[in-house]
Amino acid sequence: MDARFPSPGGKHDLEAGVTLTPRFDAHGLVTAVVTDAGDGTVLMLAHMNAEALALTVETGIAHYYSRSRQALWKKGETSGSQQRVEEMLVDCDQDAVWIRVRVEGSGASCHTGRRSCFYRSVPLGQTGAPLVFVEAEPMVDPEQLYGGKT
Repeated sequence: MDARFPSPGGKHDLEAGVTLTPRFDAHGLVTAVVTDAGDGTVLMLAHMNAEALALTVETGIAHYYSRSRQALWKKGETSGSQQRVEEMLVDCDQDAVWIRVRVEGSGASCHTGRRSCFYRSVPLGQTGAPLVFVEAEPMVDPEQLYGGKT
């Protein structure tokens, strides 16, 4: 447990309490659902460890934990598409957060250069059918954002 957050109490404390007591999973993470504060578009799904969660709360700038790189990640540090937090909500049992953000820079939240990481639709009732692009073209070339480090 991280000293920045008290240990979760009982069910009543989690569901009706006024203290942020995140329930980190076995890997020390909580899930973060990130949406655009203006129009509600789901931009990305990420994970936060205690340090990322604390930095986000303290600075108002979204920080995450990269499971693939095993490292803290300040969104937009490389790409310039920083996410300024307008509101953060915690779910009923405090193992997930919903973050409403304003994206600076290019406006791309996805490493592919698109606004959202959710840019392909799954055809329902058609097992094996190809995915359908709902945001076909990137807003910006990912090479420009990350210099080939996606």
